Parts: sequence; structure tokens; C-alpha cells
Amino acid sequence: QIISKKNRREICKYLFQEGVLYAKKDYNLAKHPQVDASNLEVIKLMQSFKSKEYVRETFSWQHYYWYLTNDGIEFLRTFLNLPSEIVPNTLKKSAKPPSRPFGSGPPGDRPRGPPRFEGDRPRYGDRDGYRGGPRGAPGDFAGEKGGAPAEYQPAFRVRAALTVVKFHMIVVID
Repeated sequence: QIISKKNRREICKYLFQEGVLYAKKDYNLAKHPQVDASNLEVIKLMQSFKSKEYVRETFSWQHYYWYLTNDGIEFLRTFLNLPSEIVPNTLKKSAKPPSRPFGSGPPGDRPRGPPRFEGDRPRYGDRDGYRGGPRGAPGDFAGEKGGAPAEYQPAFRVRAALTVVKFHMIVVID
């Protein structure tokens, strides 16, 4: 399959602009969803770029995904006659920072929805309020959530059980 110069240029322009490109593994698809070229032309050009190490390829769920490498960026810059100031979207910094940077809150903190309890049942963080009930003084095991009393000694034993199952077969002959 020979790729026309126009289609090759369209594919390269889109790849350089975005920095990534995907295609469904369908060689008979007439047109690629993002590029004005056939799906087969996109796949074959990207196979060529992969062999020259201009792109890195992954394949998942019947779709090819190609990511530009640094060598690919340099090649496309010369092929498309672009200045060095223009970079693919994958290398651009985002204009607005995320609404809340990761890890900015206390450890284990995550965004909360509306309160689950109304009225006199306050919510105590993630799991503190689920037991409910009054809290007694420390040492009073009825209300404290400290755990089991010191004299409690759990023991874990393995019991072997043998179950015998008998099968009876009854044959009825008419």
C-alpha cells in the first residue's frame, strides 16, 4: 500500500500536534476517526515509524496506541518544517493547575460527599461513627472502642472433619 503525500502529511501533522495517535485494528475501515486518511494508511505509516523508533506502540482491546519519542519529534519537526518552539501537546504544561493538588490534604484524606447522617448523629471521619452507642470512661469496656480486655486470649485451632457420603443407586425396571 502506497500512502499519498497528502495523507502522509496529514497523519504526521496530527501526530506531531497531539503527540499520540490511536487506530482501531480494522484494516478495512475506510476513514480514520481523527485524520483525513484511511485507517490502513495510518496503521502502516505508524508501523514504519515504529521500526525507525519514532513512536512507541502499545496494543490493547483491538486498538493500537502510538506515542512519539524524542527521535520522532525531531524527525517530524524537520519533515513538517517546524521551528523548535513548537512542541506536541503531550509535552506542553497544562494552563490551569488541578483544582486540588494530589497529597495536599492530611494523610488518608479524600474528597467528601454530603453528610450521611442528619440531626443528632454526627459523623466521625471515615469509620469512627459507625459503631454508634454511648462512649464510657477509659477502662470501661462497655463504651470504649479500645478493643478486647487484656485477659482475652484468642486461640485458633484447625479441626479436621471427615464426612462420609454414601450414594445409593436405585434402579427401577418396568
